[in-house]
Amino acid sequence: MEEPNRKILFPREKIATEVKRLGHEISLDYAGKEVMLVGVLKGSFLFIADLIREIELPTLVDFVRLASYGSGTQTSGVIEFRKELEMSIRGREVIIIEDIIDSGYTLECLYNKLLLQEPRSLKICTLIDKRARREVEIEADYVGISMDDGFIIGYGLDHDEYYRNLPDIYLVEEV
Repeated sequence: MEEPNRKILFPREKIATEVKRLGHEISLDYAGKEVMLVGVLKGSFLFIADLIREIELPTLVDFVRLASYGSGTQTSGVIEFRKELEMSIRGREVIIIEDIIDSGYTLECLYNKLLLQEPRSLKICTLIDKRARREVEIEADYVGISMDDGFIIGYGLDHDEYYRNLPDIYLVEEV
């Protein structure tokens, strides 16, 4: 695999600061309650691992895995659920944990599906909010970092399953 041209966009220190801030906000907003985090695999696994350690509340975790089909960089809007929740969310305070919100199609589909399972509340937390590519009206309640556009890798974000292990988030530059 040819190594992409890349430059650090968000260094690990900035990521850690934002994760800490998000954990603090969630802890304040849900003070005295139990919260359930629903991580969207695969990209959110590093983010959710760091975030849960910053939340000072009783916290449960479960995961879903979804896939959208289309060309390499565009979604078709067709979403397939590849892994469902293993725990019930009925009556719980639930926060969807996403690595990045791009077009919003996948997240909108997941959000609507989870609403049907009757959680007490349902919110969204994303590390990266990429506004320029949004195609549906869905907003995160908790946002780590906002950006306009660009293809990014690292800290769980991949390119063909590679580069998730990078501790910083890189902007892949066009050659």
